[in-house]
Amino acid sequence: MLVTGVAGVAGYNALDYFSRKHPGQVIGTRRVDNWRLRGESIRPLDAFDADGMKRLFDEYEFASVLNCEGTCKLKSCEYDPQNAHRINVESVNALLGAAPEATRIVTLSIDLVYSGAGSGNHVEEDPTDPVTVYGETMVDAEQMFINERSDSCILRISLPMGVSFNGHAGAMDWIQSRFAKSLPATLYYDEVRTPTYTDCLNQTFEAVLASDLSGVFHAGAPRQLSLYEIGQIINRLGGYEADCLMGLRRSEAAPIPPRAGNVTMNSDKLQKALGYEPFDPWPLSDEHVPTHRDWHRERQLDEEGSPAYLLEVLTRNPGKSSRS
Repeated sequence: MLVTGVAGVAGYNALDYFSRKHPGQVIGTRRVDNWRLRGESIRPLDAFDADGMKRLFDEYEFASVLNCEGTCKLKSCEYDPQNAHRINVESVNALLGAAPEATRIVTLSIDLVYSGAGSGNHVEEDPTDPVTVYGETMVDAEQMFINERSDSCILRISLPMGVSFNGHAGAMDWIQSRFAKSLPATLYYDEVRTPTYTDCLNQTFEAVLASDLSGVFHAGAPRQLSLYEIGQIINRLGGYEADCLMGLRRSEAAPIPPRAGNVTMNSDKLQKALGYEPFDPWPLSDEHVPTHRDWHRERQLDEEGSPAYLLEVLTRNPGKSSRS
């Protein structure tokens, strides 16, 4: 099995999950310049390197692929759209050119294929209308899979909540890293997402890879949260200084990068296809969900709040007995 893009949160956690379940049977790829990310099962390969991808397939004869490749750095994509296209779109050409027809392919996309101008709760049939270069390139990548490999399955995810290899690759890690240094994190009241435990995503990837599902499916958890609310949760459960969290509306932000609004997704189609609800809400406990904008300041003297507790209940799904 091949997992591409293992520097990202989704790919990093998926590689760990599948490697533990199938020792010696899983290979992950990361970009050549990301030399800090190393491991016995990790191969340096730029995903748009068609010749390199073909050699990798010739060597390992992968039966299945979980494609997590992509650059999601919003500002970098806006300033260098050519590079965004190379990583997010040209990589699809390389993968499809190397993968035999018999190879099962599941590829990840993103909720930011939508602008979020409406009330959210998007279904798969809603027209895409991204406001960022990142979203535009992901729409292009989706279309390539649909046109050239109709048997592939496209899973649109939101914010994957789990550990990252470098401590700041994911949204949660970045927010936590700011708070840990007593630095401000400014987050939006009106950008709304459907964050999802990577524990849930991993098991969903496994089920979809083993199925014959094809086409586009939304893969977001049922709880809808603004970026500001996500910051509140991390701030309070991590025991960080409340004053470090700042909030504003998207209209008050700088024009670059553009910000999407309510891009929450309805994942009922995937639930129906699998025959069960694949995603627990993030966070799992209703007690950890903000009720107003100063919620993160309301702490009891005996309230548990620490980076260790945050790791226990936010990066891992406490509703699962193990990470397997």
